Amino acid sequence: MSRFLNVLRSWLVMVSVIAMGNTVQSFRDHSFLSEKLYTGAPEYDDIFLTVNGLQARTFGIWTLLSSIIRCTCAIDIQNRTLYHITLWTFVLALGHFVSEAFIYKTAPLTIGVMAPLIVASFSIIGMLIGYQCIPETQDDIGARQKKRN
Repeated sequence: MSRFLNVLRSWLVMVSVIAMGNTVQSFRDHSFLSEKLYTGAPEYDDIFLTVNGLQARTFGIWTLLSSIIRCTCAIDIQNRTLYHITLWTFVLALGHFVSEAFIYKTAPLTIGVMAPLIVASFSIIGMLIGYQCIPETQDDIGARQKKRN
């Protein structure tokens, strides 16, 4: 296994552990999200809507699922299907925070929003680079040859 994949595995574990902490925080105190992330008011609404407990727990479950997927990928980084799913967790996270910051205007660019944007961006870049280091399995090669015939 390449040295880059080992670094990527360590990165995925670190991001997973941090996400676990965010999950616990979302379940423990739902004001965490309205104080650190979603601090802006949407332009289309005159009333400032705060994050309620249900939204915080939903965010926590989404973060927990992403954390589990990323940690599992770190364990079995050669699994291409799992690798793709893990990459998509970062794409979805990036899309979510970009849309909340620039489209819905509920998450101004504070450190609480910039951190997930930076982590997701670097993770996507790292995973795209790391994909080149994963060897193809015999099943992948055989499936490609069958398509040619």
